[in-house]
Amino acid sequence: MPAVAALTTAPVPRYSKHEGPKYERRSFRLPSARILFEQARQGLLDAEYAAHPVDRYVQAHLAALRAAAAVLAARARPRNRAQPISAWALLATVAPELAEWSAFFAASSATRAAAEAGAHRLVTVRDADDLLRQAREFLDLARHAAARPPR
Repeated sequence: MPAVAALTTAPVPRYSKHEGPKYERRSFRLPSARILFEQARQGLLDAEYAAHPVDRYVQAHLAALRAAAAVLAARARPRNRAQPISAWALLATVAPELAEWSAFFAASSATRAAAEAGAHRLVTVRDADDLLRQAREFLDLARHAAARPPR
């Protein structure tokens, strides 16, 4: 837990009327980013100990989605949008350094949805193990991305 807190702080510029920018270290405005990272970490543990490959695949993908949501909570600015946008598409615009990961997990979303709906033969043991490993790596990268100040 201390690692999450350490990674979710970043220099944030503050401006006063009479002076230039001042930088201070503080947590991001929303504690939801820390909570989402903790839920993502727990999801990876659940995936690691899941007996069935489909469960492992689904849990790993959801853990990655929670990590993406944490980055969005830390870095995105609310906007009025006429159309809903997927978290993966939004992540690619908010954190361009994670665009390839975003595309990868967006592509695997359909498999996760099908597996949750009962198409269990779509996910092999190797697929589940690979996705778990990739979700674990993504979680580490997402923590670093969330620590950067918003653009």
